[in-house]
Amino acid sequence: MFLFKWLMCLILLWAKLKCTEAVLSPDPLIVEIPNGKLRGRDNGHYYSYESIPYAKPPTGDLRFEAPQPYSNQWTDVFDATKPAADCLQWNQFRAEKLQGEEDCLTMSIFKPKNQIRSYPVVVLLHGGGFMFGGQTSNGHEYIMREGRMLLVKISYRVGPLGFASTGDKDLPGNNGLKDQRLALRWIKQNIANFGGLAENIVLIGHSAGGASVHLQLLQEDFGQLARAAISVSGNALDPWVVQKGGSGRAFELGRIVGCGHTTDSAELKNCLKSKPAREIVSAVNSFLVFSYVPFTPFGPVVEPADAPDAFLTQDPRDLIKSGKFAQVPWAVTYTTEDGGYNAALLLEKNKNTGETWMEKLNDRWFDWAPYLLFYRDSKDTVKEMDEFSRNLRQQYLGDRRFSEESYWDLQRMFTDILFKNSVPNAIDLHRKYGHSPVYSFVYDNPAESGVGQLLSNRSDVFFGGDDFFLIFDLGSLRPVIRPDEEVISKKFLRMLEDFSLSEKGVLTFGECIFQNNVNSKEYQVLRITGNGCKNEQYYQFF
Repeated sequence: MFLFKWLMCLILLWAKLKCTEAVLSPDPLIVEIPNGKLRGRDNGHYYSYESIPYAKPPTGDLRFEAPQPYSNQWTDVFDATKPAADCLQWNQFRAEKLQGEEDCLTMSIFKPKNQIRSYPVVVLLHGGGFMFGGQTSNGHEYIMREGRMLLVKISYRVGPLGFASTGDKDLPGNNGLKDQRLALRWIKQNIANFGGLAENIVLIGHSAGGASVHLQLLQEDFGQLARAAISVSGNALDPWVVQKGGSGRAFELGRIVGCGHTTDSAELKNCLKSKPAREIVSAVNSFLVFSYVPFTPFGPVVEPADAPDAFLTQDPRDLIKSGKFAQVPWAVTYTTEDGGYNAALLLEKNKNTGETWMEKLNDRWFDWAPYLLFYRDSKDTVKEMDEFSRNLRQQYLGDRRFSEESYWDLQRMFTDILFKNSVPNAIDLHRKYGHSPVYSFVYDNPAESGVGQLLSNRSDVFFGGDDFFLIFDLGSLRPVIRPDEEVISKKFLRMLEDFSLSEKGVLTFGECIFQNNVNSKEYQVLRITGNGCKNEQYYQFF
């Protein structure tokens, strides 16, 4: 009898433990949010919950409108196992340029598989010149391999569907930025259900994604959505970000797709809503002078003050001067090789003649330079534009011709004008009109391969590389990184984690502690190389 009672006690104890385990360890693939339950996917060492809608499909009457929150209630378990579709776009890096879907406002969440219950959150805004790109543009293997952060990738409208603007309240533009904003609100409200720490969110982006991060930070209440922000090789002051001339391009878009020569914005929008989305996006090709130049024919604009749901009603410089922007720690960066993205395509050879675009530049400099360097709409006269073009060429090349021998001088020109020169300007404004920490670093450690080879269709020229792809891998485009890059990659990932967790906004990279530019007379810049890192101070950028 004693033995029987002892066995029964053991059985009851086991049953109780199993029940407790079931309560403490529910199915990690099933997550419940206000819309209902969704099922994710087990990817071996991490879970993913993909293609989760955060807005209503921006189709039909909602095309060219600010995004509307997704409100459907799921009666069945939502299938979150399918990879996200790119938003409809004209993609520079694909042989078949037209790709994606108009119904695309989703996000994907990637969660490490280990015993940690809650994770700091990294939210990624992809790059692509506001024209292309998507959730699949940047890999997540490095972050998931470390297993210490939860990653969220956002899709947002790009190209004319995301940024066409007539400059008035009928078609104000910036819908891609408004998509990002709505997604950030969704994340803040729901990420805890996935194991994310809603108070420890860091927003990061590269190129147009970096500029988007900066523009989001310029929203006064951004601090309610994220603890910190990092703009990698792109910020709101770059000349290709907020451009003039958007209205003319919007009406030209209408003419190309068959809306006639209307000058009425409401009429234009109604006509564009009636056209096939693929025709609208294919019209991007008509705005390119050659190859994929300019790389941002449609992008952010300054909206009129009376625009409904306006996102940006002042030039970013004026907005910063007003002091009405979020006071959260921010890092702004560039690399010594940033201009390679723009310059590399000029080395592509014509299959028939063997001539490069760069050689043609000798005869077409005054025609093409304003498009390559984004000052066509900022100059008042052709004479002023030509004088600016002439001075640029003299400053960087002197009396030499454009050729493969002078390529590195041209790339330096592109790096300076399109990416680097805006960094000290942004630092100056933020440290004068803000009080939250402002950090900066330059990545000076060129890679042995990268997108330059793809753009130029050549493997015989060295193009440098990017720091960003040591955080978000390029997959098959760059399957192997050097040993020094492996070390740097791990330091970047730890930097992100620590930044999201730091209550005082301290930023570190390995053994180096970033120096705050606020209340500093000198520029405080951390230089990262293959041999380590070093804090540098100087009164002007070189």
